[in-house]
Amino acid sequence: MDVLSRPLIDRTLPLLAEGYAWLPNRMRDASGSVVRTRIMGRPALALRGPEAVRFFYDERNVHRHRAIPEPVLGTLFGHEAVHTLDGAAHRARKELFLPLLEPTAVAGLAEHVSDAWDEAVPEWGRRASVVLFDEAATVLTRGVHRWAGVPLDDAEAGAAARDMTAMVDGFATAGPRHLRARRARGRQEERLARLVRDVRTGAVTAPAGSVLERVCGHHDLSGEPLSEKTAAVELLNVLRPTTALAWFVAFAAHALHRWPENRAPLAKGDVAFQTAFAHEVRRFYPFVPFLGGLAARDLFWRGAWVPEGGLVVLDVYGQNHDETLWGDPYAFRPRRFLERAVGRDELIPQGGGDPASGHRCPGEGLTVGVLETLAAQLARMEYTVPDQNLTISLHRVPTLPHSGVVLAGVGRAAV
Repeated sequence: MDVLSRPLIDRTLPLLAEGYAWLPNRMRDASGSVVRTRIMGRPALALRGPEAVRFFYDERNVHRHRAIPEPVLGTLFGHEAVHTLDGAAHRARKELFLPLLEPTAVAGLAEHVSDAWDEAVPEWGRRASVVLFDEAATVLTRGVHRWAGVPLDDAEAGAAARDMTAMVDGFATAGPRHLRARRARGRQEERLARLVRDVRTGAVTAPAGSVLERVCGHHDLSGEPLSEKTAAVELLNVLRPTTALAWFVAFAAHALHRWPENRAPLAKGDVAFQTAFAHEVRRFYPFVPFLGGLAARDLFWRGAWVPEGGLVVLDVYGQNHDETLWGDPYAFRPRRFLERAVGRDELIPQGGGDPASGHRCPGEGLTVGVLETLAAQLARMEYTVPDQNLTISLHRVPTLPHSGVVLAGVGRAAV
């Protein structure tokens, strides 16, 4: 029996058990950057490296349409979301999000989030301690709603933030976390669909130029406006990922606690270092384990093969910790991003390829801009880190410092 026809053992259960380490472990066992396996009954080809990124995002090779499992659509992305489209339909829908790439949009969101942070800090200081992950999620929810022109009472921000984080927390698991994620998505889709209806009937006025106005007025490739449900889904695909930056804020605080030498350049407003720090947080800490699509035809990659309709998997966590790319991948060293220009398809915490025409997250610039701002806010803030469990499990997806990062004695900016 030749190597191409050798039967593959299904590795779904080890994947669920090992989490972020599963695919890097398989790559290490294979002594290369490609692995053939089977996931959820399908033959799969797992890839890593900048050339593999370009191969993966070439629509002649890999389709995302129908590739995302229903449990992920039902919790994280939403049915009929931009992530489920390919080709011209994908490009037409993505036009809705392209203005979010503009520097003015990034600066606007960062300003709204920074203002929400400044409003929250005095209240944190009146408590003995706060869980940063929870508080950051609420701040981010307030800030992104204001920026997007989506009405939200301050009193409701905490509940909305819990729903947004529940959608992310429950997408890659079964049981109670998954059920909470589905219920949270249902509540938020219903809230936003009502808002879309009110805007279109004139009961609510969307701020001119806002994300809300763009979504309500967007027409797909067919020339038809988005349905109320699909418009709600796409609004959530702006609001939810921004709230999910709470994971990166918690990781940033974890990094500042473990490597406090990074605090001074952040606090002093070294803009280049702030950007480098944000990139290193996104590279070093685990968030997305891998991305998948369906083979558009029989595919061969470096001697390995997957049939049409099989899975093609991009090893995101493994690539961000690949020694051949980073040299010392398990050292937290922001200055690596000041020492050389990092290629677009080397650093892929939010996917690879061209954000304007492909499936790379169009909100990546927003992620970096907001994380730069909040990392600097953290570095300037007075607080202590009491004894707590700050371990980060690679078995749980998505993971987080176990305690959520508890801060005590929060005060005003130190510098």
